[in-house]
Amino acid sequence: MRLFRIAALVLAAAVSLPALAQGKAVSTTERVRAELLAHAPEGVLPGKTVWVGVQLTHQPEWHTYWKNSGDSGLPTQLQWTLPAGLSAGEIAWPVPRKFPIGNLANYGYEDTVLLPVPVTVAPGFKAGGDVEIKVQANWLVCKKECIPEDAQLALKIPAQGATALHAAAFDKALAAQPKPVVAGTAGALPDSVARIDGDALAISVQGLPVHLRGKTLEFFPETGEVIETGAKWTQAWNGAEWTARVPLSAQRSASPTLMPVVLGAGNEGWRTELKVAGEWPKVAAPAGLTPGLEQALRNNAAASAPPATPSLTLFAALAGALLGGLILNLMPCVFPVLAIKVLGFTQHADDRRGHRISGLAYTAGVVVSFIALGALMLALRAAGEQLGWGFQLQSPAVVAALAALFTLIGLNLAGVFEFGSFLPSSVATLEARHPVANSFLGGVLAVAIASPCTAPFMGASLGFAIGLPAVEALLVFAAIGIGMALPYLAAGWIPAVANALPRPGAWMDVFRRVMAFPMFATVAWLVWVLGQQSGIDGAGALLALLVAMSMVIWSLGLAGRARVTVSAIALAVFGLLAWATGPYVTRAQAATASTMAQGPWQAWEPGRVEQLLASGQPVFVDFTAAWCVTCQYNKKATLADGSVLADLKARNVAMLRADWTRRDPAITAALAQLGRNGVPVYVFYKNGSPPVVLSEILGVEEVRSAIAKL
Repeated sequence: MRLFRIAALVLAAAVSLPALAQGKAVSTTERVRAELLAHAPEGVLPGKTVWVGVQLTHQPEWHTYWKNSGDSGLPTQLQWTLPAGLSAGEIAWPVPRKFPIGNLANYGYEDTVLLPVPVTVAPGFKAGGDVEIKVQANWLVCKKECIPEDAQLALKIPAQGATALHAAAFDKALAAQPKPVVAGTAGALPDSVARIDGDALAISVQGLPVHLRGKTLEFFPETGEVIETGAKWTQAWNGAEWTARVPLSAQRSASPTLMPVVLGAGNEGWRTELKVAGEWPKVAAPAGLTPGLEQALRNNAAASAPPATPSLTLFAALAGALLGGLILNLMPCVFPVLAIKVLGFTQHADDRRGHRISGLAYTAGVVVSFIALGALMLALRAAGEQLGWGFQLQSPAVVAALAALFTLIGLNLAGVFEFGSFLPSSVATLEARHPVANSFLGGVLAVAIASPCTAPFMGASLGFAIGLPAVEALLVFAAIGIGMALPYLAAGWIPAVANALPRPGAWMDVFRRVMAFPMFATVAWLVWVLGQQSGIDGAGALLALLVAMSMVIWSLGLAGRARVTVSAIALAVFGLLAWATGPYVTRAQAATASTMAQGPWQAWEPGRVEQLLASGQPVFVDFTAAWCVTCQYNKKATLADGSVLADLKARNVAMLRADWTRRDPAITAALAQLGRNGVPVYVFYKNGSPPVVLSEILGVEEVRSAIAKL
């Protein structure tokens, strides 16, 4: 009966996954749950207003952004698809909260927030049945890192019946809207004014509720890049008048005559429009960030991206690759294979010659596999494909296949089955007759597991290798393989290492089974990778397939008639799941894109650099994103510096800005050409010379020195 219950659960998953994949009203990622809600107490009637909205439920410590996101970030965007006769208004933004980052700050939401939108029904609207509402939601969710996400949501609302299931959520969201500040008398100056006082705004607001007097208020300008969002500022109450002095941004992008602002007190807020009096000061050279924040940004850049300057020598790259390959053996996804190999030593402790030959064969398998992967990547790049190291993981099908392979290995280590029980005797004894071939294939398997683990700490050497001639690049990949094989090679050729290994015993069987769990952890990581590519439905479908495959493997190990019956059921369940959910595993989610240009900056687009170079003009490209704090720091501290801008203008350098805020395959390809996979990246191009990539944390002198060499 237990088996049939398991089969029923798997079949239920096969039925539910397609329904989830159709999207409908809910979309869930590992960070945010997005749900489309509606509130139509009287139905969708002509001349009425219906409320719809997207509710975002954040995981702890993650947040999304307000209409003005602050120093970095990106506002949530909603694009509606409505039947004829219905028109959507703007988002009724609830009062945000402030997220300080050093002397920067962002505005946004955490926990759960509903973004309500009014939908106006035309007087002559006629509905033939249910009214379908669709929305494309795009948001940026951040903790320490930032990830752009999106979802297509749909919901049907009864045209004649009431829809008030989420009335409480909409009432709460609408209650969180900023209330208007009481206006002044007709013909008089507005009560809310902002006078320019040197490098600050002197603000005066009257008409706020009595219960706020004496309380500290938050100041949220709806116009971005005008004030120093994270700077300290003063406020005070003079009876019924609230006053504040807010520092201006030295690199502000706007000088408005009317500034809409929100004053917040907890979940309450009041909105007013400040009439700006006085003359805006000229934009000055930026002041740097605090030393502590600058060091934090440098540490963050060093941890998240490879060194930008292509100053590595081939020797340094080889040394780094050798060390990186050695560290690979400590990665959770690789250590089980190495441990199994070490167990082989303890089982045959007296066969010194066999150990040495096996060590050489294992090393050959590792090195040849790394060279083969490197050669394949270089060949595909030469054929026009924009690939970086780990390119095989960009395919959902490959990720799913690796997850299946590692699940099989984990089940084998756990003792669920033995490979010999499924193979003909001639094949099952192949290991005993050809130990050299077995060790070589073990090296191949180790590389299959290890290659995804290289990216976190091999960025410099691998990025450098991509730009080398083929022979030198393959030497870097070979060095990674040698480094990875060194422990096993040392155990075979150095007696002291072999003697330090524990003696054979019952512990070996326990240790083997324990090693199954790191392998299953690798499977969990691969499922997470697939979830980033194919969405939550793809990850769920893969998990269901892995469960069904495990049931097939287990059933094949049964004895007697039960093996035939149970195996047939298990295979049928697996086949049904593969047919029903396979497309969700292999599909890739579509990406969105955006561009950005401002002042002297032009928007980057494919082929633009080549066009400018052909005209004889050097080019500087800023690969950036609105959610990248390091990018914002460089923008304020270096790229807006007067001397830098003057030097760029004097050298007639074209300034392009490639905005990677939303996924953009063209920008991704351009980054890959530079051996990079993240922002910020700053590059100088000159006709006849290779690109010059600057460091992640820019300095004025570094940029000016690069300009002088053009």
